[in-house]
Amino acid sequence: MAEAAGITIRTLRFYRERKLLAAPRREGRIAWYNEHHLARLRTIAALLERGHTLNGIAELAEAFEHGRDVADVLGVGETPTEETPVRLSPEELADHFAGEVTPENLAAALDLGYLAVDGDTIVHISRRLLEVSTTLVREGVPLATVLEAGRQVRVHAEALATLFLETLRPHALVTDPDKLRPLAKAVMDAELSLALDRRLTDPAPAPAPTPDTEPVPEAGPGPDPEAP
Repeated sequence: MAEAAGITIRTLRFYRERKLLAAPRREGRIAWYNEHHLARLRTIAALLERGHTLNGIAELAEAFEHGRDVADVLGVGETPTEETPVRLSPEELADHFAGEVTPENLAAALDLGYLAVDGDTIVHISRRLLEVSTTLVREGVPLATVLEAGRQVRVHAEALATLFLETLRPHALVTDPDKLRPLAKAVMDAELSLALDRRLTDPAPAPAPTPDTEPVPEAGPGPDPEAP
């Protein structure tokens, strides 16, 4: 196994002691390694080449091991999705977000459901979200900021999806995703475009009143005591 991974036996044992590598299956005095051990060793080597420390790799490995699996995140057997998942090795993920794949960011992405774990592979839930996140990070936006924005967008997206479903449920459109999705996305694309126009013109507009808010009349002179 050490020879196949291009390391020394001493290094292999060191990784096992640091719990970077799972224990092999034992039969008497024989220790059996498999392709998953080899994949982990190659991942460790690749991450070291990218500047990660052994402590950092150990923390990343722990975060992966506590992440949800693909079935939990993708909802296997539930409503079909238009999103295309992307399978990545840990080193490929590191290449997408150079220097930003920290245990904290990884835990946040796993918690959001952006990432899932499938053995030695990482699965990103959406190619489109991955591409946007990668672009933002390469433009200088910290990954932690991107993830926090994603968390806030998720809250509003859930509320909007609920609004569409409750509005259209009486009209049977909700039972036909092929009709519902393009209509909902067309509305949101137009509204978001218009909202961006307004914000770019006036970055700090006055908040719009909510439907339950009544205008408060301005203070004026008191009643005339001589009036009947």
